Amino acid sequence: MTPNLLPILALLLNAFVWGVSWWPFRQLHAAGLHPLWATALMYALALVCLLLARPQALRSTLQHPGLWLLALSSGLTNVAFNWAVTVGDVVRVVLLFYLMPAWSVLLAWKVLGDRPTGVALVRLLLAFAGVALVLVPADAAWDRLASHLSGADLLALAGGFCFALTNVTLRRLHAVPGKARMLAMFGGGALLAGLSASAGLALGAVPALPALAQAWVPLALALALAFLLGNYALQYGAARLAAGTTALVMLSEVVFASVSSALLTSDTLAPRTLLGGALIMLAALLAALPSLQPRPHVST
Repeated sequence: MTPNLLPILALLLNAFVWGVSWWPFRQLHAAGLHPLWATALMYALALVCLLLARPQALRSTLQHPGLWLLALSSGLTNVAFNWAVTVGDVVRVVLLFYLMPAWSVLLAWKVLGDRPTGVALVRLLLAFAGVALVLVPADAAWDRLASHLSGADLLALAGGFCFALTNVTLRRLHAVPGKARMLAMFGGGALLAGLSASAGLALGAVPALPALAQAWVPLALALALAFLLGNYALQYGAARLAAGTTALVMLSEVVFASVSSALLTSDTLAPRTLLGGALIMLAALLAALPSLQPRPHVST
């Protein structure tokens, strides 16, 4: 087995988990468990497992105040994405979420002081042109782009922005121990999803947490385990591969989402959506390709 094969397989596992997660979320929703409650319960379970396995991570987490921003951004990412794929068109949601490389250019410029290069500006134009094609019907006016945004579209865009903020924050906190970062991300997912679900309940937008039932508990536990394994796989793979290689492999999430949606639903993609998606994916590829430099193997 080549040295890079196992890390790539680990990243593919993570992409597969996220790419097909829409289906169990929809099954849970049909059983009466809203995606916000599902996210809160699953991340709380993952958080407990992490604390039991690495109790010292809590002390390390509390020593780094910057992790609060990481908890906030990663928590909002999960809230937005999980809710969007449950109620929206799967492929459309995933494509809009993958505006993340474009948001990263703007955030890195503002937060890290990295001025965008000419290639980065081209990526921005490609990505936003792709979004316009995905969102605006062929016979609609382009100056009324916002009027064609659904709730799921807004959640997907917000999720991609928060994911970009998460990545930029992780770059700022590169010196913080990995277990502390993981704890902050799991904690943020549980806390933000729980708060969002509670607020939605108070406003009448989210149903109450249902009683424990065989219709959803086993599936929720299985999904929580899948997310936990996927996160560990991401940590393993990303630590052993170049950042550009990681970004390219993670684009397979779009493939997993598209194929699973085609097999399990009756949704079809219009040529306009395919073209817009191609522009968004091209922008993501351009973000990854300049970084394809080998990194030393990290031993365990």
